[in-house]
Amino acid sequence: MVPFQKAISFDTAIADVRDGSVLMFGGFGGVGSPPSLIEAILDSGVTDLTVICNDAGFPDIGIGPLIVNKRVKTLIASHIGSNPVAGKQMTEGTLEVQFSPQGTLAERIRAGGAGLGGILTDVGIDNPIVAGKQYLIEEALTADFAFINAYIADEFGNLTYEKTARNMNPLMAMAARRTFAEAERIVPTGEISEEMIVTPGVFVEGVVRSEGVKWKWAWE
Repeated sequence: MVPFQKAISFDTAIADVRDGSVLMFGGFGGVGSPPSLIEAILDSGVTDLTVICNDAGFPDIGIGPLIVNKRVKTLIASHIGSNPVAGKQMTEGTLEVQFSPQGTLAERIRAGGAGLGGILTDVGIDNPIVAGKQYLIEEALTADFAFINAYIADEFGNLTYEKTARNMNPLMAMAARRTFAEAERIVPTGEISEEMIVTPGVFVEGVVRSEGVKWKWAWE
């Protein structure tokens, strides 16, 4: 019996991303982001994207190049302070930014993956606009695609992560309709101990072998 294989090309992984797609990207300041998949999406020319990520990265790290090249219409994130281009675009009105506290953002993504409509939170409850309320409702987040980063993947799509690069990747893998993972190594199915698997392959449609960070974009 031939093992089921999900190792694919970059072109295949991004083939159905269209203008206006909603994308999730793992990563914390670029650590744990899928650099080769981000570069492939940038090269594809798609625009007007809604991006859900922990942050705006840096101008040439993480999702930063997508913002610098004005491919992102709406960004849902916990902060953008590390990317001055994102701040400039927000101030000029060319980038809509929806802020969500980091823990709340993670829970909204987790809720989306669990099939929940939202979460309850008391963050912001001291705002006079919501005086008298005990909790606020935050909507769950889902996406058309999640592009995540793993340390090792097997050919079925089971994933392991390396230290802090894990961050929101496992949550996003569950919260998108289609998930593609970029991994430093792809090994035959069965080579990853079941005790080490963090994201089961059932959530992953395809895996690509990372080519690392190749770009160096100029920005002002």
